[in-house]
Amino acid sequence: MFEYQALHLHEAAALKVLRYIKGNPRCGLYYRASSSTTLTAFSDSDWAGCVDSRKSITGYCLFLGSSLISWHSKKQTKTSRSSCEAEYRVMAATVCEVQWLTYLLHDLQVEQTSLVSMFCDNQLAIHIAHNPNYHE
Repeated sequence: MFEYQALHLHEAAALKVLRYIKGNPRCGLYYRASSSTTLTAFSDSDWAGCVDSRKSITGYCLFLGSSLISWHSKKQTKTSRSSCEAEYRVMAATVCEVQWLTYLLHDLQVEQTSLVSMFCDNQLAIHIAHNPNYHE
């Protein structure tokens, strides 16, 4: 019951933001000209977050310097057996998006001066990603 109320509050807040954006078409996202061209990725998952299907809700966002350039949130297509598996799935989706953005930035002649930093809050998923023996 508590999760449903929290979800309803978040939906209401998101609708409020969308109504504000629709009512103020001259407003937009601000991107600094002096920002760096370093890509940074953040990913997270809410294991079994959907109360009906018990599927995980995942999301990620990517920053170019200090500017948000890509974000995504959705319910996973498969049911994860653990929070680690849910986190690992969203990390894989984030890496796909990072790879696509890296190619796009290369085509736009935006030089990447450093490696992409990716952040995840699940230590076991991070250890699995670093150890190639665990990839099955």
